[in-house]
Amino acid sequence: MNISKTKYDLLILGAGPAGYMAAERAGQSGIKTILFDKQYLGGVCLNEGCIPTKTLLYTAKLYESAKSGIKYGIHADNVHYDFPAIMKRKDKVVKKLVAGVGNTLKKFGVEVVFQQAFIKEKTREGIVVESAGSEFLTKNLLIATGSEPVIPDIPGLKSLNYFTNREILQLSEIPEELTILGAGYVGIEFAAFFSAMGTRVTVVELMPDILPGMDRDITQFVKQELFARNVEFKLNSKLIRIENNNLVTETGSEMIPFKNLFVSIGRKPTVQNFGLENLGVEYSASGIKTDQQCRTNIPNIYAAGDVNGISMLAHTAYREAEVVVNTLSGRKDQVRYNAIPSVVYSNPEIASVGLTEEIAREKNINYDVRQMPMAYSGRFVAENEGKNGLAKILVGKKYGEILGVHLVGNPASELIWGAAMMIENELRLQDVEEIVFPHPTVSEILRETIFAFKG
Repeated sequence: MNISKTKYDLLILGAGPAGYMAAERAGQSGIKTILFDKQYLGGVCLNEGCIPTKTLLYTAKLYESAKSGIKYGIHADNVHYDFPAIMKRKDKVVKKLVAGVGNTLKKFGVEVVFQQAFIKEKTREGIVVESAGSEFLTKNLLIATGSEPVIPDIPGLKSLNYFTNREILQLSEIPEELTILGAGYVGIEFAAFFSAMGTRVTVVELMPDILPGMDRDITQFVKQELFARNVEFKLNSKLIRIENNNLVTETGSEMIPFKNLFVSIGRKPTVQNFGLENLGVEYSASGIKTDQQCRTNIPNIYAAGDVNGISMLAHTAYREAEVVVNTLSGRKDQVRYNAIPSVVYSNPEIASVGLTEEIAREKNINYDVRQMPMAYSGRFVAENEGKNGLAKILVGKKYGEILGVHLVGNPASELIWGAAMMIENELRLQDVEEIVFPHPTVSEILRETIFAFKG
């Protein structure tokens, strides 16, 4: 067994958003860092999730805009798409961004090893990690192993050639029909993409509504938009088996036929097969238990990103990674999970941060709420012919503090950071009233909704 003579300040398992961001920030801060990943830089997000899907979704928006150009006085004949070219561009975007991550890590002196790493033990000298016959010693360990798709235990599923997020991004042609199992963020985004490209889409969901956890007024709006594009929803559908290309529900009263099946019911933290059990770290199938500095119950061992199961979003992983590095550097910092925005990149986009009405009621919070159509924004009307959207804001009744902001309508994803800042800084209605918003912008809908509380 070869033992590395170099002792690292930080060893990171996993090169997804949490792993590579921590490596970048650590290298930038002069912390001697080594990063392990068995496959690639960027993790699922950059290679098989966030970036490739958003590339495809933007293409779908362009295609829809071209087809509806007549609304804006633009005549475009024989509008059609070249799917192989679309997929080629998707791959080019991913390759460019992965290379960018690699160059940044190299710039900051981070050592990157593309091998499976296994945690061996924690000693007085440090934490020992084994990889390809060599041992590496580190003072601090960051576990950022990410997550993997949840595959339901439905009889008949294992015998099928179904899609997960990995396979569906490698299609060579657009399917005529697609059945999506799961109406979460990923399922709805793919429903939006494929329906825009002409696929007949059916979404099957166990829960009574799409996008569990999102504001109900917002999800109803999106559901209607997708229904108008011939997306069919089968809600409250508990599946008991699959037979003869039919999804059989619990009641047996309905057989849902399918030709192509995309399984997208969520993801689970990856906590197995890398030696986590050798450290005494507290974890379960729901993830590694961490505090607001992403520290585990074992000193010098951290966990960030999907693997801790708190907020399985790439931007949460980025922030957690920064908190880990700041903590190692002696800077007082913590992750505040109450102001993390969520975005669904459908068309129209959905963006949310803070409390929904449902959660506020569950917590017995005394709140007030207002909502405004996006059509109250002049910029939105100018750029979205025949379309509308919604802005909804919750505030505490006693102090008027912003509790939650929920948006549907393009470009909601680019507005929500401002709402997150309002909640992060505990701004009140009167504080936001005094902020100058540029005109004309869609962001003004936030200000309009704030002033709606006056009566």
